[in-house]
Amino acid sequence: MSLLTPLIWLLIMLPIFIISFFKSKKGNLKFLLLFLVIYLADNYIQILTKQYLPDFGLRFSWLGKFLSLAISLSVIYFANKKDRKEIGFTTSANSKKQIKFGVLVFLGFLTFDFIFKFILFPKGGEFDWETFAFQATMPGLTEEILFRGIYLWIFDKVFLPNWNYKGITFGWSFVIVTLLFGVAHGVVLTSDHQFRFDIITIIYLTLISSFSLGILRKFSGNLIYSIVGHNVINVMNAIIRIL
Repeated sequence: MSLLTPLIWLLIMLPIFIISFFKSKKGNLKFLLLFLVIYLADNYIQILTKQYLPDFGLRFSWLGKFLSLAISLSVIYFANKKDRKEIGFTTSANSKKQIKFGVLVFLGFLTFDFIFKFILFPKGGEFDWETFAFQATMPGLTEEILFRGIYLWIFDKVFLPNWNYKGITFGWSFVIVTLLFGVAHGVVLTSDHQFRFDIITIIYLTLISSFSLGILRKFSGNLIYSIVGHNVINVMNAIIRIL
């Protein structure tokens, strides 16, 4: 992956940032600087780790994900108790009724996701322990803490939430994080400068995976739910491929 890729993601997201700026009540715009620092540090550490550090014979970039997790945990470490709760890094959660709603919505999307992928995914692959170990742990931990934890918290500070559904506040931060997740998985400029823009992946991940995980995160009030949900999706994908 080229070092320009994270900047391309921001360029694609720019219209959403502009719309959010004009459509929402502005909070502390200085938090945008915090977002840029964390965003660039996280992406470049993962890219450079994969390119220049040894992989120890492993298929996945475990080291890059561990360093990404370290960045997120460092941010949370310096946050106060109130901010940690807003990030979702807390032992508390929303009401049982709200959690139930979030879980049911997620399971509904997950069921559709399974049927869709079961029909379309290639099958007959071989079992690989590393694939299952990685998919059951790292993506959910790193990406959920970062996207639906820290990023969501930051953008809530910048673009103040002004929507309410079933007692849960939403704002343009939810839209930004949901779409950014899809863009980050569907757009890449390779190290030899081949540009790949997978619109199907962007739309599907945004509307199915990212949206449902966002709902789960918001209605639960705790990152553990979306972390588990994210890893369930990834393990499900791996299982379908070996059926």
